[in-house]
Amino acid sequence: MRTVQSLPPGFRVALDPQVRHLDGGAALLGGSPLRLLRLKPVARQLLAERPMQVRDRRSARLARQLLDAGVAHPCPLAGPSVDEVTVVIPVRDNAAGVDRLLRALDTAGPVIVVDDGSRRPQDLKAVSDSHGAHLRRHATSRGPAAARNTGLAHTRTPFVVFLDSDVVPDPGWLPPLLRHMSDPAVALVAPRITALAGGSGWIARYETVRSSLDLGPREAPVVPRSRVAYVPSAALLVRVAAMQDRAFDGSMPVAEDVDLCWRLHAEGWRLRYDPASRVAHEHRVDTRKWLTRKAFYGTGAAPLAERHPGQVPPVVLAPWTAAALALLFSGTRTGVLGAAVVTGISTVRIARMMQGLEHPLRTAAVLASQGQYYAVQQLASAAYRSYWPLTVLAAVGVPRVRRALVLGAVLEGVADWAAHREPDGAGLDPLRHVVAKRLDDVAYGAGLWWGAARARSVSALRPSF
Repeated sequence: MRTVQSLPPGFRVALDPQVRHLDGGAALLGGSPLRLLRLKPVARQLLAERPMQVRDRRSARLARQLLDAGVAHPCPLAGPSVDEVTVVIPVRDNAAGVDRLLRALDTAGPVIVVDDGSRRPQDLKAVSDSHGAHLRRHATSRGPAAARNTGLAHTRTPFVVFLDSDVVPDPGWLPPLLRHMSDPAVALVAPRITALAGGSGWIARYETVRSSLDLGPREAPVVPRSRVAYVPSAALLVRVAAMQDRAFDGSMPVAEDVDLCWRLHAEGWRLRYDPASRVAHEHRVDTRKWLTRKAFYGTGAAPLAERHPGQVPPVVLAPWTAAALALLFSGTRTGVLGAAVVTGISTVRIARMMQGLEHPLRTAAVLASQGQYYAVQQLASAAYRSYWPLTVLAAVGVPRVRRALVLGAVLEGVADWAAHREPDGAGLDPLRHVVAKRLDDVAYGAGLWWGAARARSVSALRPSF
């Protein structure tokens, strides 16, 4: 585990807007996973300045604690220059995409195009030469992870950006990412991946609001088993010093980006997701290719579970919450009563951990109810995604269960539509969104089970309590 360097003077942090202030600011509740932070008077005094600025060792220590807890986000004023960044583009047979990407780049540093065994290498050479990019070539395809590693090996700048050939950065995309590098503990920063304009059809409209690559509009630290557990490699800014002996795993055809994030996190590096920077991605909109890609993503869970035990459960539930839901879903009067008793006991346990605050029982009751709500959301999603083969078996075997599962499939899909609906009307109507969501889930789940069978392991299917 590496020693974390202190935040520099002038570095600023701001509390997340969704953090709850308890007892007039004596405690903070927020982050992912959810945390309760009790503040000493000196900490409350420092936080009176908004955003809080690092001025000495004490304020630097508090700022780091708030960042690591996920209740605050960095507001750095400046970062390294764009000419300190090398752009690496791994590609195979997409010269037109590389040309489009190079036209959109607004960087000043070197660009390395890594041809991963293209069948028409002359096309990539012509494009690279026309833009002054350096070309490296693999005689045979070794995969995108190996291509990124080749580009990294030829990087001579302190920072490197990996951009896939099917992305187009928005103007001004790089400086917001570079500002995070003023924190010496940050190894990796990722932008928000949005849909490239121009796509047509129902799949394109669904992917506009529900792409697997789009992690949403809220910034976050990248931490395993949190709201943003990883960031995709379609666009990444990385500190080269952090990548020594920690390059992409070339043996992984999928989920190599997740593996890199979790290895860096385990080493003590900090990772950030910043949606203020946006990079557009050309999503797959052909039905067969779209479903195949979703299944391909699902196959990555098994190798991840092998490399990072306990980090990829389809469902994460607190034992008390799991017990309450099991009793509730029994459908009996005794089960409902038992669920109420278990929830009450859980609420009292949470309240005991909040002793010293005003109204601990009231706050604990809110947290317990929120926990139940999010647990139901998790279970509903997993039933139609990770565990859909079991759900189908239950629906076929038990007619009474079948009706509930069909209704649940519709309600969960409509809830997903409502959660991802955009004000500008992007996306689909509720009916087609539900159909697309169910197809998305079935394809991913099929890949998940296929990967588990191929690995002869159920680790990627095992829930966590």
